[in-house]
Amino acid sequence: MRIVFAGTPDFAAFHLKTLILGGAEIVAVFSQPDRPSGRGHCIEPTPVRAVATEYGIPVYQPEKLRNNPDVIQKLNDLSPDLVIVVAYGQLIPDEFLAVPRIGTINVHGSLLPRWRGAAPIQRALWNGDKKTGITIMKVGTELDAGDILVTREIPIEDNDTSASLYTKLQKLGAETLLSVIPDIERLYENSIPQNSELVTYAKKLTREEGILNFNESAEHLERYIRAYQPWPVASFSLSGTKIKIFHADCIGNENSDNAVPGTILSATRDGLCIQTGAGILRITELQLPGKNRVAFSQLINSKKQFFAPGQTVDNRHEQL
Repeated sequence: MRIVFAGTPDFAAFHLKTLILGGAEIVAVFSQPDRPSGRGHCIEPTPVRAVATEYGIPVYQPEKLRNNPDVIQKLNDLSPDLVIVVAYGQLIPDEFLAVPRIGTINVHGSLLPRWRGAAPIQRALWNGDKKTGITIMKVGTELDAGDILVTREIPIEDNDTSASLYTKLQKLGAETLLSVIPDIERLYENSIPQNSELVTYAKKLTREEGILNFNESAEHLERYIRAYQPWPVASFSLSGTKIKIFHADCIGNENSDNAVPGTILSATRDGLCIQTGAGILRITELQLPGKNRVAFSQLINSKKQFFAPGQTVDNRHEQL
């Protein structure tokens, strides 16, 4: 079966490599154009291009697919039976979808129709979902709305971050994709429409969302801290200094002596305890500007005055 693969980031690259090592016939790869990356803003190949190049697979990187006759001609020349899309980064136009003999499928990191859109992994955790998974579906012109071929689910653990879920779903998606290819024509013909009444949307995360609002409950804030890793990383401001938070837990559900949300209640080797709108958030791992992330117990002696109880944190950062 002649397969064309379209994808860009490392999530897609993992799928591509799994397909290659599993014996799938990948005749060509489409990926987004290479972009500047890192502090030096050097042009770096996309992760998908890097994998394709390693295995000698032709790579095409058009700026756009829509209204691009050269792309459609190239795809026709490749005569694919199947196109597989994983985190490509562009909507696939109808003229592209019309080319492959069987059709075009996509691997999406949620249990559709829940969490269509850009940040399904983060939003599932952010919302407090108990499970997530991957969906392999037909690709259509409406974002993440295609008929479903197969789903696989996993539980969301209490210690999961977006980074850990990303790794789990990456592996689950790649293994599932490879396993269904031999039966893809039957699955494609018997796909099931999504239930439109169950649709939710996973909007893209913003940097501003990482700034915690201590009027919310400790339970919500602890979940946000896990959802915002590895980006944008949860944070708050104390005396104008931005402090990033990497791990915290909840203590109780009641207010402490009617303390104002955001008030530092204690700072000990056990952690930094801050009043929230409901319950206490105990921060146990954080990062100060220009420093490495550390356990709070490692810096309490040197920063005891800085984190003195009675102060109130705020949601504004003078030093970004």
